[in-house]
Amino acid sequence: MSSSEQPYIDPSEIALEGSAAERFTSPNDAFWTGIRDAAGAPAMVLFAGMVGFGAMGKTNGFDVWFTTFTSFLMFALPGQVVLLEMAITGSSVVAIALAVTLTSTRFITMTVTLFPQFHQKDRNRSLYASVHLLAMTAWAISMREFHAIETKHRLAYFVGLGLLCWLISIPGTILGFYLAGMVPPAVTLGLVFINPLFFLLTFTEVKPWINRIALMLGCIFGPIFFIVDRDTSLLTSGLVAGTLAYLIDRKFLRKKPGVIG
Repeated sequence: MSSSEQPYIDPSEIALEGSAAERFTSPNDAFWTGIRDAAGAPAMVLFAGMVGFGAMGKTNGFDVWFTTFTSFLMFALPGQVVLLEMAITGSSVVAIALAVTLTSTRFITMTVTLFPQFHQKDRNRSLYASVHLLAMTAWAISMREFHAIETKHRLAYFVGLGLLCWLISIPGTILGFYLAGMVPPAVTLGLVFINPLFFLLTFTEVKPWINRIALMLGCIFGPIFFIVDRDTSLLTSGLVAGTLAYLIDRKFLRKKPGVIG
């Protein structure tokens, strides 16, 4: 049967593993579990990244209000870094808006893969508020955990997870702003890149092999395309690696029994 002939399966209706249906007793329980899951390594890593960003803002002459409000309103570290870098070079507002928008296109695929896994009754206009909590860390952990969470409790778990990550980014930015100059620049830049590294390590635990293949191919093609054209290397390496991973998954992995594609 070709992919076009296969019946549509609602992601929220996929059977849970084991006794996952008994994991939470109520949405409130799921919410606080999400808070607890975020309170460990995810929050600490995100906090460290925002400390680096806050220091970057202070070093480049931005005030604490502007730097902090980017974390509060945007909550997207790559986009925030692009915003500061382009503002420093004196780029126009239109150019900055376009560049930040392009860096945020990843949220499209993150949204269409995560939100359909919520219960049907939760897919309403309230998701417009919840989507602000969507970040790399919360998305990767949710993708890893949702297979073991009853559908009706997934949104509450995600909100708890994302809410703490969002709230912790604000004091992290402020602290980094006032610590600027007390740590070497190399340490500041290292803190900014801790969060993407944590995301990559977390995402390798997501079950479908296609994700791991895409990451591996990205590591291979990234340096190659950087040598060819550094300005477009991130976009082209992601496009090529993702497309090849998709083709490998479609042509080979999904034909093998027992392999989750």
